[in-house]
Amino acid sequence: MIATPATPLAIAARDYDVVRRAVEYISRHVRQQPEVEEIAAAAGVSARALTDLFRRWCGLTPKAFLQAVTLDRARRIVAECPNVLDAAFELGLSGPGRLHDLFVVHEAMSPGEWKTGGAGLVVRFGFHPSPFGLALAMSTPRGLCGLAFADVGEEAAALADMRARWPNATYVEDPAATAPLVARIFDPASWRGDQPLRIVFIGTDFEIRVWETLLRIPMGLATTYSNIAEHVGRPKAARAVGAAIGKNPISFVVPCHRVIGKSGDLTGYHWGLTRKRAILGWEAGKVEPAGE
Repeated sequence: MIATPATPLAIAARDYDVVRRAVEYISRHVRQQPEVEEIAAAAGVSARALTDLFRRWCGLTPKAFLQAVTLDRARRIVAECPNVLDAAFELGLSGPGRLHDLFVVHEAMSPGEWKTGGAGLVVRFGFHPSPFGLALAMSTPRGLCGLAFADVGEEAAALADMRARWPNATYVEDPAATAPLVARIFDPASWRGDQPLRIVFIGTDFEIRVWETLLRIPMGLATTYSNIAEHVGRPKAARAVGAAIGKNPISFVVPCHRVIGKSGDLTGYHWGLTRKRAILGWEAGKVEPAGE
């Protein structure tokens, strides 16, 4: 039997298993700025193998990745770009500030459809390899409605978590239907304004306003919960905004990972802080030149 060559996403998913161990070590020792040899040992590979893997996975060396996800860098981004949402609005969703980002068109289901828990809605789903572990993609005839992450062995829990959001919908396992969506989402060459990715929001009016605001955060930048609260007209509702962000059903595409605390802390992420740090570093590799 002839072996089927691994797809780029399958290779990226395999690499993420090592990346995850490296990121977990980095997270625990970020203030010490560990050397590549230390990170590699914690990840169970040689320093050379780790460097080659990181270059393949995100385009950065481990050292450049470490610099991209440090607390100091996060604080600097917040300090230098306090009005990033205003700037993004001025540029427009298809403007220069989105050259390295996903092109997305979105719509929202009616409040009635949300209140019924998705009754009458058919959601197709499938698990697929991605640069951040297994990706659970969910779609309706109107577009992508869900994207979650899981490590191997967590598939049932990830699916149960997503199904609980719209408990009365009908779910059909159909990876053939969701595979093209996943391929587009994680391939920057497919992020084209003339072929936007269609997504559909299913949530309360307030949640949808928050999620729409998240779409305006350009790749490589970040904003705070309080800044988003101001932009949705609820300046004193940072905690409510945080709750809405935590319920974002379309991870990565709707970039809730680009929201951090006022101090620059990488605060909670529904799919884990290790994955949040990994996504931010991966994105840095798309907008910054590779470092040594």
